[in-house]
Amino acid sequence: MAKQKNVHKLKLRNLELSDYSQIKKLMNIVYADIGGAWTKEEYKTQLKKFPEGQLCIEDNGRVVAACFSIIIDYDEFRDKHTYKEVTDDGLFNTHNPDGDTLYGIDIFVDPEYQNLRLGRRLYDARKELCEKLNLRGILIGGRIPGYKNYAKELTPRAYIEQVRNKEIYDPILTFQLNNEFHIRKVLTNYLPSDKDSKSNAVLLEWHNVYYEEDEKIIGGTKSMVRIGVVQWKMRKYSSLDDLTQSIEFFVDTVSGYKSDFILFPEFFNAPLMAQYNKVSASDAVRLLADYTDILKQKMIDLALSYNINIIAGSMPYYKEEDGLYNVSYLCRRDGTWDAQYKLHVTPDETTHWGMKGGDTLKVFNTDAGKIGILICYDIEFPELSRILAEQGVNILFVPYWTDTKSSFLRVMRCAQARAIENECYVAISGSVGNLPGVENMDIQYAQSAIFSPSDFTFPPDAIIAEATPNSETTLIADLDLNLLKKVRTQGSVRNLSSRRKDLYKVTWLKK
Repeated sequence: MAKQKNVHKLKLRNLELSDYSQIKKLMNIVYADIGGAWTKEEYKTQLKKFPEGQLCIEDNGRVVAACFSIIIDYDEFRDKHTYKEVTDDGLFNTHNPDGDTLYGIDIFVDPEYQNLRLGRRLYDARKELCEKLNLRGILIGGRIPGYKNYAKELTPRAYIEQVRNKEIYDPILTFQLNNEFHIRKVLTNYLPSDKDSKSNAVLLEWHNVYYEEDEKIIGGTKSMVRIGVVQWKMRKYSSLDDLTQSIEFFVDTVSGYKSDFILFPEFFNAPLMAQYNKVSASDAVRLLADYTDILKQKMIDLALSYNINIIAGSMPYYKEEDGLYNVSYLCRRDGTWDAQYKLHVTPDETTHWGMKGGDTLKVFNTDAGKIGILICYDIEFPELSRILAEQGVNILFVPYWTDTKSSFLRVMRCAQARAIENECYVAISGSVGNLPGVENMDIQYAQSAIFSPSDFTFPPDAIIAEATPNSETTLIADLDLNLLKKVRTQGSVRNLSSRRKDLYKVTWLKK
């Protein structure tokens, strides 16, 4: 088994007073040229004034990124103010619980963690806080440290305009613009100690499109979940690096839409078997299993880096003393992972490969609720999804591989049935294209989709999204978990609550 490197476990949480020594160390590194860290008394006051607005990301207990925020009355500060004024010299007495705008004060990331996009994760957390508090938007006074290289030839306004037009890269302003912030104006003498920016800053704003809608309950369960489904094209790859580049392309694309999950199909790594076409099918799939740990680690890294939970399709897993299995990996965006073994293997998987079925059905806890994973053939056994639904699963992910339209229709229609009978969402992901020379995996047929229960609050055909058959593409959809609660209690029919438990039950026997 390949040795894992950089095992992360990320956690987003509110800052605590006990974090000060770590915060001080980080700020003194990141802000060494503009005054360094807050004093402990200032930090203590900030937490007391607005604890919900002071956030951090820890990795295995170590604080590696943080941000500070307050709420202000926009009309009090408007478009002309300094850093000292808006923070009341670090004491946050300007925080107004009855204000209408979240103001981002500081945000910083440990230099060792710059490649994990933790800054974007903190910006997303601020946006969620803004929405939960029903505030009109977020304001930030953004530094422009790259201006030091252009100050002799460009005015601050001209420099900012060229950064906006992608003609110049600024390490802070470019990042903020990429995170959906819009320029309001130039702030002069904003932070006199900021020599690189020549004391200039940019007032940027993010608009909360949900402002004035019903307030969300702070700390409540996430009700809207965005998922992405990859309809993957099987093609020849010259190397493992080529395959992982394709994987990262889809992860990057789907995460760009702020998705919570991305689903890949069953045996998405099958193209790597082409190099073993001179050996038997059973030997080839065991050689393919040599890549599984490497690809699993790659998916874990991508989940961290792109802030998205990845259902890594499925891959063969082989141990000589135990046998060959078909396994799907859930790679969470906090750095943890788990696995679901395929329980029902098809006759072909047994005959050609000697594959075995697993014996455990798992409910996976994620930051977007409970999910289940059923690999291809498993979705055709209604007992499994019923057991998962009884344990609170709202979304089923089904990576599948089918060669003909008839085999695809079995998977698709069973997935639709599972969504209706368990009043849950079901997402299916398959592969298209051809793999000449790969025995037992040479042709593909797929039409990936996302299904819902069938009632008035859902699409009439109970299909949330559906791909074009046999075309490489992605699906992105929002799944409202509150609608599931509604259909279960107020639906035209109520499949879960109407069960005759006095007559029958479904029981898991394995202890």
